[in-house]
Order: sequence, then C-alpha cells, then structure tokens
Amino acid sequence: MFQFKQFSIQQDRCAMKVGTDGVLLGAWTPIDHKPFSVLDIGSGTGLVALMLAQRCHAVQIDAIEIDENAFEQCVDNFENSPWNDRLFCFHASLDAFMDDLEDEEYDLIVSNPPFYSEDYKTENESRDLARFQDALPFEDLVEAASVLLTETGVLAVIVPHKEEDRLIALAKACDLFPLQITRVKGTPTTEIKRSLLAFSFTKTTDFPIDELVIETERHQYTADYIALTKNFYLKM
Repeated sequence: MFQFKQFSIQQDRCAMKVGTDGVLLGAWTPIDHKPFSVLDIGSGTGLVALMLAQRCHAVQIDAIEIDENAFEQCVDNFENSPWNDRLFCFHASLDAFMDDLEDEEYDLIVSNPPFYSEDYKTENESRDLARFQDALPFEDLVEAASVLLTETGVLAVIVPHKEEDRLIALAKACDLFPLQITRVKGTPTTEIKRSLLAFSFTKTTDFPIDELVIETERHQYTADYIALTKNFYLKM
C-alpha cells in the first residue's frame, strides 16, 4: 500500500505501481478552467484520478482501465477514498469505451500512457499492457481526446522527452495545440527525462515552457518539486 496525505493506494494487483510519473501528472495537470468532468485514460491504480479528485471540484471523474486486475484494484481504491461519490472506473479499451458513449464530453482528459515502443515483450502480459505503446498508441489517445473534449477542454499527458515533438505534431493534426509544457530532470546535471504536456483547441504562441528538477542529490528534493507535491506526499 502507498499512503498519501488524503488517500491510500492498494497496488498488489497492478502491474504498474505508484511512481513519480503519475504523481507528477496528477499534481501538475492544469485545472484553472475548473473542470466539471474529468476522464483518466489508462488509470491503473487510479492514482491520477484520485489526485485530481483531491485538487478540484469536478463532479464527474471517470477512468478507463483495460487490464482486469488493475480495473478491480482501481475500483477498490476509488471506493475507499473520500471522493468515492465522484469517481467511477470502466473496464474497457478506449475504443470500446468510445463506442458506448452517447455524446459524452469531458472538460479535462489525462493520461500517463504506455510508452515503450520497442519490439520486445516480457512474459508478464499485464505489465506489457501497462508499459507498451501498442496497448494505447499516442495517435489513438490524441484522436480520442479531440473527440471527447469540450470546446474549452484540456488534455494533459506525461511522456518521455524524446516523444515530445511527435506528440505535439499528432495533437496539431487533431487541432489540439500546446497550452503548457514542463520538462522534467532527475537532477540538475542529468538529461531531460520526461515532458509534461497540456493541450487545448486554442492556438497560442506564447504558452509557458519551463523545467522541473526533482532532486539536487539522492532524496534531497528541490523547492519546486516539494511545492508541486507537498499536498500529497506524507513527508513533503
């Protein structure tokens, strides 16, 4: 179990455990537009959806999870949280979920998508599903967001930095444009590892781009990282 300040995450049945990527996305995702409805695509343990439930007053927070064990665990984590009346998880692929929708739209869509696109796989099917991009291609994610977002909606994702330009190009093809970008480094001297990206249908040339460094040295967190995550981590 992973204990946060206002909720806990059971993760024994999930291939992908609580990690820095999910915490970053949940804490960073823009909510200035006061979303009424939220969708978390590929929810896993439900971490990002739970963080958004804590951060905003969205009445409807839906999640999609294709892996059966992760889905069941997500449901349990939702039910055991203070916001169980606002959280709901669907056991479905993105395609199946969209096929069943009836004109549903969301003010905010978030995803910590699978990002390994290499050809190899492991013997653990659940872990492969959670980690490999062919389970949720970026193209499918962006196209779905362009259909499911409200006119003023926001898509927020975290991806490997090397995928940033490709994702921006895919989003542009669906009329989604960068709203905010934060590039994440483990330490001041390491290369940029992740990109946090937010998109909207509004095209702007002066959107904020910044950099976040997590640690100055092992377990010595930067002021910026503490400020971003202090409402969640017990020891921040």
